[in-house]
Amino acid sequence: MGFRIGYGYDIHPLIIGRPLILGGISIPFDKGLDGDSDADVAIHAIIDALLGGLGAGDIGRKFGVGKPELLGISSIKLLEKVYQQLLEAEYSIVNIDVTIIAEAPKLSEYIPLMQTQVFKTLYLSNPTMINIKATTAKKIGPLGAGEGIAAIAVALLEKK
Repeated sequence: MGFRIGYGYDIHPLIIGRPLILGGISIPFDKGLDGDSDADVAIHAIIDALLGGLGAGDIGRKFGVGKPELLGISSIKLLEKVYQQLLEAEYSIVNIDVTIIAEAPKLSEYIPLMQTQVFKTLYLSNPTMINIKATTAKKIGPLGAGEGIAAIAVALLEKK
């Protein structure tokens, strides 16, 4: 097989008292995402997309849930481990596309920093290989009420 596509999705509730980490960077906000790790939904969606493209399950199967060693861990560290798995399977990344769904905060000024973080973490050869964008839920449902943030990602992989 030459090419494989993977799809990822993640959602976490917002809570007071945690930093907001998205795309591997800290974003000033009065709430953060709740989870075992830093709960970075953008990176989690990318991880699931990469694992899906490899046919290797998902983030929960790969790392587990509720493990003490995962408490507060940077999702970038988890992404680095998945990148190593990708290399061992002899796949390369063609491109990754991510959409973050958040009513607040406004993310446009942070997207270039997120893209740079992912670009560097995955040793991509061209910055255009990672695309991150943000939208709102138009005040519909729990995401629209600002109760959480979600992310969707797709990754195209190529066998080396």
